[in-house]
Parts: sequence; C-alpha cells; structure tokens
Amino acid sequence: MIGLQSLVACGTRLWLDSIDPVLVQENHALGATGATSNPIIIADLIKTGRFDSEIKTLIGQGLDDSTVAWKMTDQLVSRAEAVFADVYQRTHGDDGYVSFELDPLLEDLSCSLSIAERAARYVELGKSWNAGHVNRMIKVPATPAGLASLEELSAAGITLNVTLIFSTRQYRAARDAVWRGAQRRKDPKTLKSVYSIFVSRIDVYTAAKVPELTPAAQGLVGIVNAQRIWAENNAWWGSHHLPRKQEIVFASTGTKDPNLPADKYVSALAGSDIQTNPPATNAAVQKLGKSYTRRIDQNPTAEVSADIDAKVDFTKLEQTLMEEGLKKFADPQKALIQLIGTKRAELAKA
Repeated sequence: MIGLQSLVACGTRLWLDSIDPVLVQENHALGATGATSNPIIIADLIKTGRFDSEIKTLIGQGLDDSTVAWKMTDQLVSRAEAVFADVYQRTHGDDGYVSFELDPLLEDLSCSLSIAERAARYVELGKSWNAGHVNRMIKVPATPAGLASLEELSAAGITLNVTLIFSTRQYRAARDAVWRGAQRRKDPKTLKSVYSIFVSRIDVYTAAKVPELTPAAQGLVGIVNAQRIWAENNAWWGSHHLPRKQEIVFASTGTKDPNLPADKYVSALAGSDIQTNPPATNAAVQKLGKSYTRRIDQNPTAEVSADIDAKVDFTKLEQTLMEEGLKKFADPQKALIQLIGTKRAELAKA
C-alpha cells in the first residue's frame, strides 16, 4: 500500500484543499473524505471558463458582483457536499464535510465595524449559509471578532472549522468558546468542530526571522507547534467522551521551498486527524509512491525542542503571521469580486 492510500491507512483523514468538481471526484475515489474552499479556489475555478453559463444566469437575475461571487461559492460547495454525503452518513456526522468560509472582508483594514459588530455579523452569516446543509462546515478565522462569534455559532448547532490558527493561545481560545457554546445546546454531544493549524508558513517565518535556530531545529518549528497543539487537543477532548471527534486540521501542508521533499509535512504529521493538502501535494504524494506510517506523535529530540523554546517568541510569531494571514485572507475575496466584474463584461460581449 503506497501513496494516499497508505496515508489514509495509517490513520490520517484526507480533505482536499479544493472544490473543483473533477478533483473532488478523483480524490474521493483515492480516499479523501472531505474538502475545503476559499476565495482563491473559487476564483481559480471561475477562471477556467467552465462555469460561465452559471455565472451568466446569475448575472441575468440582476445580481451584483459580490452576490454572484457568493452564489457561485454556495453552488460549488454544495456540489462537493453531495459527493461526500455518503461519508457523512457512514460516519454518523464525524466526517464528510466541506468547509464554507465566511466573508473575509470582515477582517479587511477598511472594515469600519467594531469587533462586537463583526462578531455579530459572523454569527448572522454563519446561520444563513449553514441553513439547509447537514455536512457543511462553517469556517471562521481565529481573529478577535471570529473568536468572539464562536460561542454563539456553536450554541446554534453549527459545525465549525476555526482557521488561521498559528499558536496555542489561539487554539485554546477557540476550543473553549466552542465548548461553551456546545454546552448551551439541547445535546452537547452533537458537537463537531475542527481547528486548522497552519504549518509551513511558520517555517517560512522562522527561516527569515529566527536565523539563530540550530540547523537541526530550523524547518521543524511548524511541525513541533502542530504536534504540541494536536497532543493537547487530543487529551482535552478525550476527557469529554464525545461521540464525534473534535480534531486538528493540518493546513498549509504544501512545501514552499522547492528543494524540500513535497511530502515533508504530509509525512511528519501522518497518522491522525485531518490533512487538507493542496491538489499538487496530493499528486506529488501519489507520484512518490511511498508507504506512510504514523509519525504525528514522534516528537523531535529534547535538544531541538529546547532550542525552539529558547529562541522562538510565539507571541511575536502569531502577531506577524496573523497580519500577513489577514491580508491573504481579505485580498482574495476582493479579487474574486473583481473577477466577476471582468466576467460580466466578457459575457456581455459573447
């Protein structure tokens, strides 16, 4: 057993970091049990021209560019949900989800709303986009406003994916808010939540900002950080004895350095919870033809851990990566809306 089949067999659940209908079908057949979406993914699909007729229909309804963008997102996510519905049913709601990202423009610098107002908007949007979907996972960022919305969203029975997590502090704040909300449900045991830890971006940060790390530690900070949060999450939720798993999603698992093995993070985090791998990373895993074994709980040496703890300021790391992350979060939504405007002009001439 090799490649993605081997990865799944050793305990990893695979969610495709795309909702391309073709890739969803292909990866479902290879063992993927869910998928995730974001504005970049939606824009890349629209650029292919494969969905021009649907866009033209929406434009014909008199909808503005932003509304067309959201309608297309809703339609594409819904199609992926249909593919993974069998997984949702087979696992009794423990898997088979497709993530739907709430409006990233709530985190744009130009947004004049207060944190409380943004949080209220997240709750409103979460309830609206979740309505009528059993295996849709509402994606909320671990920002002040996003974190402030989690208790209400969880209390409303919504399945959550808390994203843009770089630190243990963010993870704990998200987890605690989700659990507070779950305890306000009629039955807390209906809870399903995941926490998306970004991995490779951390190593890009330390390479640039913490060059004093030893060669043995440099390039391992993202993995160590993810392993530590995974271990805490496993122990914390394990004590609550819920029927559904509250899991870590290992995100940003593609390597940024072409000199590194394409499966660096895939291999290091294999064996538990969920990986949302980019299509190119999954393709590379298949091409490599390796057999994977559980490594998620194989920690580095004490010397490497001590070096990381002595030299990496995780508070500063979180602050820097969140600033970068929010720009990457909001700008693609603006670009998606602009793309719809371009499509509108092109289709009008066709």
